[in-house]
Amino acid sequence: MRVITGTAKGIRLRTLEGLDVRPTTDRVKEGMFSAIQFDIYGRRVLDLFAGSGQLGIEALSRGAAQAVFVDQSPQSLRVVRENLDKTGLSDKAMLYQRSAESFLSSCEPASFDLVFLDPPYRMQILEKIIPQVVPILRPGGKIVAEHEKNYELEKKKLNLRLQKDYFYGKIVVSVLIQAEEAEL
Repeated sequence: MRVITGTAKGIRLRTLEGLDVRPTTDRVKEGMFSAIQFDIYGRRVLDLFAGSGQLGIEALSRGAAQAVFVDQSPQSLRVVRENLDKTGLSDKAMLYQRSAESFLSSCEPASFDLVFLDPPYRMQILEKIIPQVVPILRPGGKIVAEHEKNYELEKKKLNLRLQKDYFYGKIVVSVLIQAEEAEL
């Protein structure tokens, strides 16, 4: 696992080992960031379910102004801190050891431009989390959600519009934006 491009290009990132950990592969991450490449520079990013922090770190490397990393695992946050130090991006990062629900309930409205959602697949919680993410999106903000191919997101119900689904074998990356009232 490495940073693909930007100021930290090529730096290898550490990840935790074990059955509960499923880092985004470089191929999926490359496709994901190609899809949102013009939505990163100068933006405020949330890496919810941060794990190793690789999605937020990639965004910072590509010019995001700030990234907030949230994970309830202290081990994961230690790895995120180590990876941020290794890439020299710590000064643009904030880390929170909290559950996703707890963090989202404490956020101010319109706090983030870009939100990465890559929860453990076995949790099946995107439908529960996305409605909590929508209010914290700034106008024109996007959600980038990684999920299993057979997992269908109910976008209309969530006041979101699908920009595009990207398929990588058994993995799908959905890029969602707030829907305008006329679109619903």
